[in-house]
Amino acid sequence: MALIVALVLLVVITLVGLAAVRGTIMQQKMTGNFYDREVAFQAAEAALRQGEADVQSAASPSVFRDCSPSSTTKCVPNPFTDSTAVIKPVQKTGFDPGALAASPPQYVVEYLGNFTIPPPSVHQLSNCSGYSPCGALNTADFYRITARSGDTTVGDRATVVLQTVYRR
Repeated sequence: MALIVALVLLVVITLVGLAAVRGTIMQQKMTGNFYDREVAFQAAEAALRQGEADVQSAASPSVFRDCSPSSTTKCVPNPFTDSTAVIKPVQKTGFDPGALAASPPQYVVEYLGNFTIPPPSVHQLSNCSGYSPCGALNTADFYRITARSGDTTVGDRATVVLQTVYRR
């Protein structure tokens, strides 16, 4: 009788041990995926900053893909799926993910057009001295920058896509 009780207790303790090991393995996979996604997010942010630097240093909007209302080119939500988009990789001097990324981050800059900026409202006037030009500009060029953490066809890593509208 004591032998049967000991065997049942041994089976119960084995099952509890296996459940704990399975939980630990799952937590390890989740942590690895979270880390991979954070590296991908940082890479996509670096691509956004590089795209903003390109817009700021460009002499004219004509160097970017024209998606303005007067253009015949349509802006697609994800320009990486468009075969006519100019996909630029981030140079190693701006961001070096090392061996963590399968490929360098990429970005696409699209010119959205020149639009009139409405005058600031009463609630925005408090920002005039520090953040905004206080009505100094009546029109501005707008650009859409779409960045992704790397080429989705290379490697088996998390991919993050970020998009921003930049005014110049």
